Amino acid sequence: MKYKFILLLFVAVWAIMVARLYHLSIKSNYYYEELAQENIERKQFLKPVRGEITDRHGNLLAMNQMGFSVSILPHLKRQPEKLEEVVDRIVDIFPDLNKTVMMKVYDKHDSPYNHEYIKVVDFIHYPDMMGAYPSLSMHPEIRIEAETKRYYPYGVYSAHIVGYTGKSNQKENDKDSVVKEIGKVGKSGLERQYNDVLQGELGHLVSKVTATNKAIDVIEKVPPKDNRNIQLNIDINLQKMIHDRFGEDAGVAVVMRTNGEVLAAVSYPSFDPNLFVGGISHKEWRELQENVDNPFTNKVIHGAYPPGSTIKMGMALAFSKAKEGILDTEEYCSGHITLGKSKHKFRCWSRWGHGKVDLKKAIRESCDVYFYNKSLKVGINAMSKYIKEFGLGVKTGIDLPKEYAGVMPDKEWKQKRYKQPWYMGETVIASIGQGYDLVTPLQVARYTSLLATGKLVTPKLAQVIDGKKVEKEGKPVTLHQRYLQTIREGMYEVCNTRKGTGYSTLSKLPVVVAGKTGTSQVTSIPQSTMKRLKEEELEYYHRSHAWITTYAPYKDPQYVVTVLVEHGGHGGSTAGPIAADIYKWLYANGYFEKSVADEF
Repeated sequence: MKYKFILLLFVAVWAIMVARLYHLSIKSNYYYEELAQENIERKQFLKPVRGEITDRHGNLLAMNQMGFSVSILPHLKRQPEKLEEVVDRIVDIFPDLNKTVMMKVYDKHDSPYNHEYIKVVDFIHYPDMMGAYPSLSMHPEIRIEAETKRYYPYGVYSAHIVGYTGKSNQKENDKDSVVKEIGKVGKSGLERQYNDVLQGELGHLVSKVTATNKAIDVIEKVPPKDNRNIQLNIDINLQKMIHDRFGEDAGVAVVMRTNGEVLAAVSYPSFDPNLFVGGISHKEWRELQENVDNPFTNKVIHGAYPPGSTIKMGMALAFSKAKEGILDTEEYCSGHITLGKSKHKFRCWSRWGHGKVDLKKAIRESCDVYFYNKSLKVGINAMSKYIKEFGLGVKTGIDLPKEYAGVMPDKEWKQKRYKQPWYMGETVIASIGQGYDLVTPLQVARYTSLLATGKLVTPKLAQVIDGKKVEKEGKPVTLHQRYLQTIREGMYEVCNTRKGTGYSTLSKLPVVVAGKTGTSQVTSIPQSTMKRLKEEELEYYHRSHAWITTYAPYKDPQYVVTVLVEHGGHGGSTAGPIAADIYKWLYANGYFEKSVADEF
């Protein structure tokens, strides 16, 4: 037994020694071969050039400026005098650089574990660097590398559409290896929506290097996939004209083909996206945030407003889907209605009323009582269900990030949101686009296109992405054609007959326009008020928002123009003139055939 134990121990020891010998002589060889390979080869990523963004005519909206970055050898904090000397050398050549900031950046990124050069200057323009390059490149502690910087030639005019790029954060780096290597990413607008396309794909260069890390041979080179450009449907000259046209008024304008191509999407006022490329100052950011007109908000998709009377065409169609034949009967408007025993008056905008009102007259003269009465016969749930089918209170699907859906309320929504029941009076005011109703201007434009064509399209900003044409998207919506035709005739009369609310500004254009004005209140009017103040007599931020939404030509709808003027009062008098100028511009710039002026 004793000998067996000794033999077993002997075999075990030899087995361990053989296993160790195998590990050292065979298996570890692979490990040390990899280390040796790393000692003689260096892999360097090649950054792609970010794609450009152009408008429909090829005008550059987002481009790249060529220049250089400046980096400093790591671990110089051990030699503070040397570090000071290197930074002073750079600042002597470029006096506009901030030495304190450069030192802070270096200090933040220098550590025993970092062996990469530390970038202390992100960008110096190409002409500025040319004279300094020979002397700076002689310093082994300084590395000069080619760099690009995003630039937006049209600044405020395209900011909300194109967006901007900025330095990537840790979360963005962890999510995308390309972003991590480039260090920049699209932060808003199309720059964010199509970041994966625009940024391209990394290339790489594998070099044989000496012990001092000097490249002596190229082993492999894979070029980056870059210059993936995007062309838009936007006409930047139209965009610029509308932006300037708003003047002192804040607001929104959308110009869209009836197939969904967005020609202009103006949110006014705006901001300069170039401020964000290199990092915006605290002062500039505070000024943007404190501006009561919200220049940083893209109101086209993030502005949520009561639609006012622009909802009435959709409400009429919702009534027709909810209750057969409901639109065939007239309503009588005495200027107001009451509910049950309540003395509360739900007023029409016309104090003296409209008398007998049919569907066409209700659209032309925008009678509120007509819609009050019909809504009580249908109910809020049916109204909400069908109005969403027409594109209000739902996202449009436009190619921009974080679009708002808005609100088209029903009983369940209110219970969930406020833990309260729904009241009949809320149904009444919802029928004319007030109360809880909230839409975006783009939703109103899309819904207007549906009224014009019978098809609900998906708005598109991009026309061509990396050489591939963007497909149009749209779906037909089942609508009662006889009622739809009556609504279109009513919209025609809004703009082309003397009793129409848009007649004064839209009746003498080179094209025949159909449309609807709207006034959405931002403050309630007390029941004790017998005679309303005129909008211009109210304090500015108590005035109603002014809407107008239109399409043209009336007989062959090709374009939709929707305008909202914040606190503008009446749609016909404030939003109407802007819409009229847009149509004049479109006509003058060849968007309509000359013959359309002779339709009627």
